[in-house]
Amino acid sequence: MSDEDLDPEAVASALLASIGVLLRRVRQVPVEGGLTMPERAALAQLDRTGPTTSSALARDAQITAQAMGATLGTLRTRGLVERRPDPDDGRRVVLTVTDAGRQALRNKRNERAELLGKALTGGTFTPTELGQLAAAAPLLERLAQKI
Repeated sequence: MSDEDLDPEAVASALLASIGVLLRRVRQVPVEGGLTMPERAALAQLDRTGPTTSSALARDAQITAQAMGATLGTLRTRGLVERRPDPDDGRRVVLTVTDAGRQALRNKRNERAELLGKALTGGTFTPTELGQLAAAAPLLERLAQKI
């Protein structure tokens, strides 16, 4: 198939289907002592965005403030998130990720990367295919940034 024959909508559908299957499979594998999916999502979002309020996190995640509050309460109990006064508005409280929270995220990412690494080294992928997957990674990231 030539470059001119590629239909962007067909490529988009194929990418969504294949990436969706990959993400579901990776998420299904239990991680010892790990975070639940909502906890990981909230912690990762807070790590990416920096100190913010519970309501802002809930709004960004498109969940209720109560659901986010429960998730953040668990993360605080485990010492992964802490509350601090907002430096710009002393009446507000902002949440930040603790060093333990960052380590929990790294551990989860490392375990997932190890899982994928094992799947890639099982002999089912040729060196050429590994190269294609390596080349696709930055393209997928760029695609995600365009959405």
